[in-house]
Amino acid sequence: MNIVERYKKPTPKFFRTLRNIGIALATAGGAIIAAPVAMPVLVVKIATYITVAGTVATAVSQAVIKDEENADDNTANDG
Repeated sequence: MNIVERYKKPTPKFFRTLRNIGIALATAGGAIIAAPVAMPVLVVKIATYITVAGTVATAVSQAVIKDEENADDNTANDG
């Protein structure tokens, strides 16, 4: 399965929620970075980290899919 096929499949509920939180973090961090007022360096640095973390969380959460084909095989091998 390539990345395009993976992104087209449905995402589990937990990871949809995590994706939405990541989008919110990335948006908030980007807004702080792009603010037209002078901000302390520490605030801008923290906003940069928040933006990166939100972007990564969004990308990873979107790529997670529920693998129904192998779900039975994995649980059979656990016992």
